[in-house]
Amino acid sequence: MKYIDLHTDALTNEGVRSVTPASLKAGDCLLQCFAAFVPKGGMARALSLCDKFDALCTEGGLHRFCRGGSLDMGAVNAMLTVEGGEALEGKIENLGILFERGVGLLTLVWNHRNEIGSPHGSSEGLTPFGYDVLGRMGELGMIADVSHGSDKLFFEVAAWSQRRGIPFAASHSNARAVCPHPRNLSDGEIRTLSDCGGVMGLNFYDLFLGAEKTSEGQRAALLAHAGHIVQTGGEDVLCFGSDFDGIPQNAYMKSAADMPRLMDDLHEIFPARVVEKIAFRNAMRVLGAGLRSC
Repeated sequence: MKYIDLHTDALTNEGVRSVTPASLKAGDCLLQCFAAFVPKGGMARALSLCDKFDALCTEGGLHRFCRGGSLDMGAVNAMLTVEGGEALEGKIENLGILFERGVGLLTLVWNHRNEIGSPHGSSEGLTPFGYDVLGRMGELGMIADVSHGSDKLFFEVAAWSQRRGIPFAASHSNARAVCPHPRNLSDGEIRTLSDCGGVMGLNFYDLFLGAEKTSEGQRAALLAHAGHIVQTGGEDVLCFGSDFDGIPQNAYMKSAADMPRLMDDLHEIFPARVVEKIAFRNAMRVLGAGLRSC
């Protein structure tokens, strides 16, 4: 079954990558989102990674996708995202520049406070500039991503989203009730995200999954998180956000080529209709994506 993955750090991983054009094709990927990770370096680094993404698509035969466009069912599609609002350098006009380069999603914060807001573990949320950023993103059609954000930032983004009827995402976050890490979402956050029409991407980082690091332990943890998220937020909230190439290799899910194995596992606990939603339908809805034949 084809799938959509909302997050990989393959653009900035200089070692052996879990996500390559070959592994994406082997895993039957429909759309891979590539994050331009910008913890420092600002727009210069972001634009350099935009260039790297363009080269990857050309050299790897990937179909470039812009939010709201059409997904080519006969190709591996690729969308550019930015992880870290530091890329904007506190300038609202930089959002338009990134959008013109094809960026469809912005992870507002990473692990440090920036001009937009505060990360997980903090009691603070959005800044006034952060609200300005949300407003401009809404005008452009860029998705706000709250992964790495504080709980306060999450609920402030959710309240903004509900008032405007604009969905948002937690592109690579798991369930805190299953694994009590502050990077994971609480049950209240999962329900709120679902109420806003948003999605959260199942993250393959063992630190966010569970204590048992063996292959079978990680398999069980992935299914436990998936089951809990769907039970808590409903069948329209879950998708994939592997975090491949930004995390140590998972003992069970080592690369994008292993995704069919996870699809088989999900069929053990969900009906086919729900697996299809998790695999690509839910993410497609939030991305505003259509399909076109090859």
